[in-house]
Amino acid sequence: MAAPKLSMPSQNLHCEVEGFMAKENVDSLALSPCLDTNDDAIFSPASQKRIIHVRLIGVLAVIYVISLVDRVNISSAAIAGLNKDLQLQVGTRYSLIISTFFAAYTIFQPLGSVLTRKLGPRIFLSTITLLWGIAMIGTGFVNTWGSLAGLRVLIGVFEAGLFPGAVYLLSTWYTRFDMQKRYTAFYGLACVAGALGGILAFGLSKMNTTANLAGWRWIFIIEGIISCVGAGISFALLVGFPEEAHKAWRFLTVEERDFIIRRVNRDRGDAITEPFSLAQFLQPALDIKVWVYAIIFFCVTTVGYSINYFLPIILVGMGFSVAASQCLIVPPWIFTGIVMYIQAWIGDRYRIRGPIIAFNAVLSLIGLVLMGFDHSNPVRYFGVFIIVAGASGNTPPVLTYQANNIRGHWKRAFCSATLVGFGGIGGIAGALVFRSQDNPKYLPGIYASIACNFVILICVAGLSLWFRYANHKARTGQKILEGLEGFTYTF
Repeated sequence: MAAPKLSMPSQNLHCEVEGFMAKENVDSLALSPCLDTNDDAIFSPASQKRIIHVRLIGVLAVIYVISLVDRVNISSAAIAGLNKDLQLQVGTRYSLIISTFFAAYTIFQPLGSVLTRKLGPRIFLSTITLLWGIAMIGTGFVNTWGSLAGLRVLIGVFEAGLFPGAVYLLSTWYTRFDMQKRYTAFYGLACVAGALGGILAFGLSKMNTTANLAGWRWIFIIEGIISCVGAGISFALLVGFPEEAHKAWRFLTVEERDFIIRRVNRDRGDAITEPFSLAQFLQPALDIKVWVYAIIFFCVTTVGYSINYFLPIILVGMGFSVAASQCLIVPPWIFTGIVMYIQAWIGDRYRIRGPIIAFNAVLSLIGLVLMGFDHSNPVRYFGVFIIVAGASGNTPPVLTYQANNIRGHWKRAFCSATLVGFGGIGGIAGALVFRSQDNPKYLPGIYASIACNFVILICVAGLSLWFRYANHKARTGQKILEGLEGFTYTF
């Protein structure tokens, strides 16, 4: 029986068939709900297990760890003397400094996925890592809060390209039902390791008076140097897109590269990059689903970033010492990492996305109520565990939810840019809803975070109803989804 044709432009790719190199037209591939993407004429399941991209995810995670530490180290520096020396507690200075970072971060994020594609991940991502490392070193020598705000803008500009570029790159390598485990490996590893930055910051703050510099200055200087070293490592080891994988040093052979391309094409038929055109890149803006994904991510990051930036200050407000507050950041993130990995296995194994996002939103609501309204500090701290797991732990499921339900390289690039861009706006919102003058309960921030989680629940419910309806139409032959016959939405 002839395989159904894909409803997409014809493209060619190299692949091996029964030991011979041949041209295979993408139009000859059949997409079927029953198709096992692990079945391959060249690689057995045992040999496929060897092609695990530890290097791809590992290097990206290392860079992202560095970016997270550099992004949130201001909260550790704040309780290590920065607030006092630069008078950041006056008015809304602290919140404004965080907001200036996210303003720049948000504006420049849409360029991240495009420049990753045009310049290549190795050159682009390692260069911006070096640049923000240099700016971070400079932060250790500022004497006014205005200078600090200016350098945070530069760091925001340079960091803006990393997350959309990394998310886009990862989405081109894996099939839809491998993605949540991979995103969790990338994001979860980075977040858990990044949480240790609080302990690192505490240790660096003990260098107080070394070379006549305050301890908070050493936090910025040493972590900036680490960023520059990380840039060199990423330039040497980072790999590019699947079609270029055989060119990376000591990574994949041509045959292994061809296997990756075949596997992705069996899943969704978009392994090969389409030629760039601005009209094609902007066309997904007409798809309302793209903006719903972005709104969900905005709500997730509003809660997640607000907790990340203010958690050390909140813990000090609970009565913990500065040292204890730096260390108490870590356990909630370890708990979150465990929750994320369990959810990733369940999500990919049973092919569910929306219910996991909804569960995390409810989890976050419970944690917010405990932290905001209970009078016992141990109970409030337990609430922190629940909030971090439900809010920041929702990032991989939302990334996967979006990535599973779109097709095409440039649509994927546009969607990565809009999703992460709205995430940056969420960072601005998170900085503004939690204000220094609301210490110690931060009730306006608590109320705003509760509202965000209700919006997540409404959006996921709406998308799930639409996906169910659209899949019924596709399975009965009344509609072709995402330009590919046989494609169905994952919810």
